[in-house]
Amino acid sequence: QVQLVESGGGLVQAGGSLRLSCAASGRTFINYAMAWFRQAPGKEREFVAGIDWSGGSTSYADSVKGRFTISKDNAKNTAYLQMDSLKLEDTAVYYCAAREWSILTMVGHFGSWGQGTQVTVSS
Repeated sequence: QVQLVESGGGLVQAGGSLRLSCAASGRTFINYAMAWFRQAPGKEREFVAGIDWSGGSTSYADSVKGRFTISKDNAKNTAYLQMDSLKLEDTAVYYCAAREWSILTMVGHFGSWGQGTQVTVSS
């Protein structure tokens, strides 16, 4: 498994931006597809965005399309989630996840998880 550490969360006003980072270690990062999930209080963890091992294919939840961008820097062993035009409903703990090669969108498809970073959007 690859070890993952998220950073970049915080408090931001609605309409603002944040960039989350996910630093990976322990295995060959280039082989891994990366994804971001989020979990709001009282809700199930949900898929937000994913990128395949090469960085050539991405997938987004409908709720974030056009506002969030996922990317992957294999040289830095780091994945990113750029979040723009943030809304109150984006408030959640954001988790980075990894699996080999291809993007999938279910929690159970991922074997490696970070500890999560809190994103709070205020009005």
